[in-house]
Amino acid sequence: MIGKVIDKAFPDKAEANRLKAKVDAKLITMDLEELKRATQVITTEAIGDSWIQRNWRPLTMLTFVGLIVAHWLGWTAPNLGKEQALALQGVVKIGLGGYVVGRSAEKAIKTWKQS
Repeated sequence: MIGKVIDKAFPDKAEANRLKAKVDAKLITMDLEELKRATQVITTEAIGDSWIQRNWRPLTMLTFVGLIVAHWLGWTAPNLGKEQALALQGVVKIGLGGYVVGRSAEKAIKTWKQS
């Protein structure tokens, strides 16, 4: 989308491509910085002094996964609707995705710093 705006604002294709490359580089840098901060939070929690500090995320995710499995097996409250079940799945997706992205970001940042 931003590329189209740049193309309209800069009729010179070389100048437009140069600006788009700069914008792309800045966006990549911003993404890496955000992932680095998320990784630092997870790492800090993982090496914390308190047992609950180190394990609250995994325990929360296991609880939500257990609730989803219980729902699939029919062991849930009768008033739990489809929307609530989907909301639980969304929480699990975000939680697990955050952990996976955090670990991937940690590895990507190490590789990026080495190059």
